[in-house]
Amino acid sequence: MKVVIIDNEKDVRRVARLTLEKVGGFQVAEAASGREGVELVEKEQPDAVILDVMMPEDDGPATLALLRARPALAHIPVVFMTAKVMASEIARLKALGAAGVLVKPFNPATLCTELQEILRSAAS
Repeated sequence: MKVVIIDNEKDVRRVARLTLEKVGGFQVAEAASGREGVELVEKEQPDAVILDVMMPEDDGPATLALLRARPALAHIPVVFMTAKVMASEIARLKALGAAGVLVKPFNPATLCTELQEILRSAAS
């Protein structure tokens, strides 16, 4: 499975990438900003996108809107990653069209399983 991680924090991208590649066997590409991420998603055509909610310039919701505005990318499941885990915030992100939400800081031991569960639920 191919995943693109879009997060402005280099350390978060690095840990997520290593975890997904080594533990889950995923192919991972990463971008540091929303606009860079949209271009990378277009190039890579991944099976899923992990998208940070809070980023400078284009935040997660704005980046999701850019992805959904491109017909070739609109079908790709997007999973938000955020430290804001109140039920109302999670509901808001899902209402925007997210497949699910991963909690930041994430647990490397469970990241792959959590991502796979979100994607399975979104597909059914």
